[in-house]
Amino acid sequence: MTRAKKRIAVLSPVAWRTPTRQYGAWETVASNITEGLVARGWDVTLFATGDSVTRASLHAVVDRGYEEDSTVDPKVAEYLHISEAFERAAEFDLIHSHYDFMALTYTQLISTPVLTTIHGFSSPQIMQVYQKYRDGYFVSISDSDRAPGLNYLATVYNGIDLTLYPLQPAHGDDLIFLGRIHPDKGVHLAIEVARQSGRPLLIAGIIQDRVYFEEQVEPHLDDRQIRYIGPVDVPGKNELFAHARALLHLNTIPERFGLVLAEANAAGVPVIAMDLGSCREVIEDGRTGFLVNNVTEAVQALQKLPEIDRTACRQHVQQRFSIDTMVAAYERVYDKIFEHEIKKRS
Repeated sequence: MTRAKKRIAVLSPVAWRTPTRQYGAWETVASNITEGLVARGWDVTLFATGDSVTRASLHAVVDRGYEEDSTVDPKVAEYLHISEAFERAAEFDLIHSHYDFMALTYTQLISTPVLTTIHGFSSPQIMQVYQKYRDGYFVSISDSDRAPGLNYLATVYNGIDLTLYPLQPAHGDDLIFLGRIHPDKGVHLAIEVARQSGRPLLIAGIIQDRVYFEEQVEPHLDDRQIRYIGPVDVPGKNELFAHARALLHLNTIPERFGLVLAEANAAGVPVIAMDLGSCREVIEDGRTGFLVNNVTEAVQALQKLPEIDRTACRQHVQQRFSIDTMVAAYERVYDKIFEHEIKKRS
C-alpha cells in the first residue's frame, strides 16, 4: 500500500479549536501535522472540535472546546471524543494521538497501531499509565523531555507555519512575554528584568493562575513601562514581534519544547530564555538568542542583543522547525511503524 493510500487518523485535544485561535500548543501542532500530511498526499481524518478548520476530513462529536465553551463538561467531552476515534480504528492504518495519557488506555483494545506524540507529562501520577503501555509507539518533542523505559521511535521537533510569522527586519524597544500567566512561565522574572533594565515590557497570554496574577503580576502593571494586554491571536503576536527587541522566556521549570520560541525567532525576534529543558535545543545560544540562569544574566544579555542577526534567527527556524521538516520526520516514523507491524504479522 502506497503512502497516498494509507489512512491516518489524527487525534487532537478538544480543549480548544484546532488550530487554536489564541492558546493551545497541542492543537496547533496537531493542525500543522494534519495540514502538512494532506499537502504531501496522505489520506487524513482529523478528530477535533466541530469548529476546527482543516483540509482533511473532519470528524467531531464536540462542537466547541471546553476551554472556550463553559457549558461543555471536559471529562465528558474528552471521553466521547477519544472513544469515537478508537471505535472507528478499523478504518485507519494508523492513529496519531496528541492526547495526554487517557488515549493510551484504549490502545490494547484495537489492532490499529497508535503513535503517541508526548507533548509533556502533566503530573508524576500519570506515569503509571505510560509505564503500563510503555511498549507502544512514542515520539518526544525534545530530547530533554523524555521518560525512562518508554519505546521512543524518535524525537520530532514541533514545526510552525512560517507563512504566519513573517520576518520583521527592524526592531522596536519592547521586551515581550508571550505565554500562560502561571508561575511555571516566570512572568515575575520577566517583570524583574524589565524593572532592573528600565525597558518596557508587554505581557500577553491567558491567565491560568489568578492568584499568581493578582499577587505577582498585577501590582507591577502601570500602563507605562509594564503592561498586560491579555491573550493574543496570530495577528496580535505579529504586532508584538514588530515592536519587540527580545522575547523573555524565563521558565521556572524545564521547558518541553516552547513553540513561542520558534515563532519569535521566525519573525526575527531574539529570545532570552532560561537554560532549562528544551530551550538549549530550540535556541542557539549567541546566534538566535541567549540562554541564561537567572535574572542578572538576563539583564546582561540585553546588552548583547545587537550581536543577533534577525535574518539568521529566521533561517534557523526554516531549517529546523518548519512544518515540512516536522512532517518529513513523522513520515519516517510512520514507515518504521508500518514495517514493524508487517513483521509482527509475518
